[in-house]
Amino acid sequence: MKDLLVILRSSILLPPNTNAKPKPSLSHYSTKLSLSKTQTPPSASRPPLLSAARWDLAAAQRRLRYYTDLASRLAEGGRFEDFAMMAESAVASGVEPADFAAMLSAELVSAGVARMVGEGRVWGVVEVLVRAEKIGIGALKMVGGAAVEAIARECRRIVKGGEVEEAVKLMETLAGFGFSVKEMVEPSEIIGLCVRKHDPSTAIRYACILPHAHILLCTIIHEFGKKGDLVSALTVFEAFKKNSSGPNMYAYRTIIDVCGLCGDYLKSRSIYEELLAKKVTPNIYVFNSLMNVNACDLRYTMHVYKHMRNLGVAADMTSYNILLKSCCLSARVDLAQDIYSEVQRLESTGILKLDLFTYSTIIKVFADAKLWQMALKIKEDMLSAGITPNTVTWSSLISACASAGLAEKAIQLFDEMLLAGCEPNSQCCNALLHACVEACQYDRAFRLFRSWKESGFCKSFGEDYNANKYSNTGVKLAHGNSSNNMSNCTAKSHNLKFPRRVPFTPTTATYNILMKACGTDYYRAKAVMDEMNIVGLSPNYISWSTLIHVYGGSGNVENAVQILSSMRQAGIQPDAIAYTTAIKVCVERKYLKTAFSLFAEMKRYQIKPNLVTYNTLLRARSRYGCLQEVQQCLAIYQDMRKAGYKSNDYYLKQLIEEWCEGVIQNNNQNDGKFISCEETDLGGPHSLLLEKVAAHLHKRNAESVAIDVRGLTKVEARIVVLAVLRMIKENHAQGCPPKDDLFINLGVKIIGTTTAEDKFELEDAIIKLLRDELGLEVILSGTKKVNSVTSFDSYANAEKILVSNRFPAELESSARRPAVLQRLKIPRKSLQFWLRRRISTRR
Repeated sequence: MKDLLVILRSSILLPPNTNAKPKPSLSHYSTKLSLSKTQTPPSASRPPLLSAARWDLAAAQRRLRYYTDLASRLAEGGRFEDFAMMAESAVASGVEPADFAAMLSAELVSAGVARMVGEGRVWGVVEVLVRAEKIGIGALKMVGGAAVEAIARECRRIVKGGEVEEAVKLMETLAGFGFSVKEMVEPSEIIGLCVRKHDPSTAIRYACILPHAHILLCTIIHEFGKKGDLVSALTVFEAFKKNSSGPNMYAYRTIIDVCGLCGDYLKSRSIYEELLAKKVTPNIYVFNSLMNVNACDLRYTMHVYKHMRNLGVAADMTSYNILLKSCCLSARVDLAQDIYSEVQRLESTGILKLDLFTYSTIIKVFADAKLWQMALKIKEDMLSAGITPNTVTWSSLISACASAGLAEKAIQLFDEMLLAGCEPNSQCCNALLHACVEACQYDRAFRLFRSWKESGFCKSFGEDYNANKYSNTGVKLAHGNSSNNMSNCTAKSHNLKFPRRVPFTPTTATYNILMKACGTDYYRAKAVMDEMNIVGLSPNYISWSTLIHVYGGSGNVENAVQILSSMRQAGIQPDAIAYTTAIKVCVERKYLKTAFSLFAEMKRYQIKPNLVTYNTLLRARSRYGCLQEVQQCLAIYQDMRKAGYKSNDYYLKQLIEEWCEGVIQNNNQNDGKFISCEETDLGGPHSLLLEKVAAHLHKRNAESVAIDVRGLTKVEARIVVLAVLRMIKENHAQGCPPKDDLFINLGVKIIGTTTAEDKFELEDAIIKLLRDELGLEVILSGTKKVNSVTSFDSYANAEKILVSNRFPAELESSARRPAVLQRLKIPRKSLQFWLRRRISTRR
């Protein structure tokens, strides 16, 4: 028989003895554990009346009790290393793990665990639990409520410290032991911390250890989306798909909504297409989310709607509301009317029931289109259906009248809203003030504002709202300065209970509208902005731009431009709108040099001009007086085209044509006939002529001038040639005479084709312009390019054939006809003589 001696902290534990003295402390104990199940029990002599089997069983139980009591005290004292060794030895000696765990004192072990966790040694506890699990002793059977609560407190402490990964690792381990970790820490805290740290992997691990992980994963996807972290949301979504047995419509709906929150509607489309590729039919909620995210694109939204119907998915009220929203964003009033009629038809058959959102959306569609009468008609339909308008509905109605400049109607609607017991928001108040400004009732706007600010609104409270019981109290009710009006409000409807004062809180938009109401009184506008600062509101870009407009309207261009510097001093970088407003002021007051300098300043500060900026500058002049002005506007035009804006080139072409024709109009030898763009079809792309002119006028003086008129019509070629000649004339006046011959490239002419006929007409038109109208010498020149079968004896012969439009019969049947690069040359001497002649003629 072999014995195993276990030494605990250099002390030997002795077996219990009935005659022994009281036991000293645990640190002085030692014992000798037998590996044999038939060892003589360490107790008093065997009673003679008991059988051997019963005696062995009783001895084993006493021995187990002794060891479990000892192990429990070791755990209570925090000596978990000794506790683990005791448990391992007991199991190795033949004790059943379940029996050992059952005999342990859960209270003492839990107290020891709580003590150890409180000392910050939670991972030491985990190590002991791991060792216990290996020998078959369940952790849940050893640890009680006090220990679990201590571990939960430690988890919460770790989470509050921001160490989310360590907290999740700890809970993963505890979940492996069978602990319920959901109650340890609020899931929203873990998810929120992972979202703030942009840590989707930890969030996924945490969700997987909780029940209903699929719901929690969708919540995590949405939380990442609310923070604009689409990449992390997609990471969680992919993990969801891997752990899911099939497509989950709730998850797809959530990720599509997140694409909308993050502004990536194209990604939502690819997710939808991925679902269709799996031969899965989305449900109505997925379709609605997809249409809502893509509501800015009416064409795609209607495509999804039609596809949904083709798949047999019935549209609900939300679907039609989203379609109306898309029509509103796209300003498609006609389509919105059709959808509204369809919904009304479905409601009459009992399939659908129109809700508040439907009515409010269609009202906003008409309001944005300034169709205030139709918007009011929808309001009557809404009241007839028993649906009470809310603040958004009233705001849209007031805005509809405000956009049409109907201040009286807007105020009437505002009073009706107050009588209905609906509390106005800042948008309603701003819409009413805007109505006064649009109607040029500036003083009325200020009176309303001061009245609201001093006494607020008189709002009545009641259960129902009767559309036929309006009170025609006018502005007095809104002012709230008449007690009779309040009593009338109560008397005219039996459902109204009592009036109450609702405070008015102005916003930055409110003060911006009041600044517009200042007209050209910039002192008053500046006072409004100062008041905005006093009440704790910061002027925004619109505020500063409005102030610039007010200064400009009064003719104070210098101060209007100076506001841009004031914005920078206030810590606000002027944007494109502020600069455009200042440029517009300069253009209207004929400060063109300042306007173009502001545009150059925008480019230096890397502020991208908008379409209004470009159009304002391109229409700044009614005529061009010099080459520099033409070059300046052409440079702006080219910059506009590069920025992706499309413009109407007609106005700019007229000005350039007028400037070019000035070469002929000032010619005393020949008055020259002005060929207007209105009389002649310029043809071709709108930008080709201007690009050609810009390309030639931006050349340096030292370069040899060569005009390329390929691809242009006769009128366009005329303008380009005249533009270059005027540039040469102005450079000559500044002391830069032409240094080389002037060449005009007509392009390659193929013998015997219709294109060649057109090029003869272009050539004749240019020669007529240069020789007859300007008196310049023109020489026809070019280089030949012939095929390998037929060749000309000399270039003179080729030129003769081209000019006379006659060529040998054998060339007519040839598949490859000769081609000649045709050019016109104006000798330098002829140009110089022409320039001197014009100078002497003016003298």
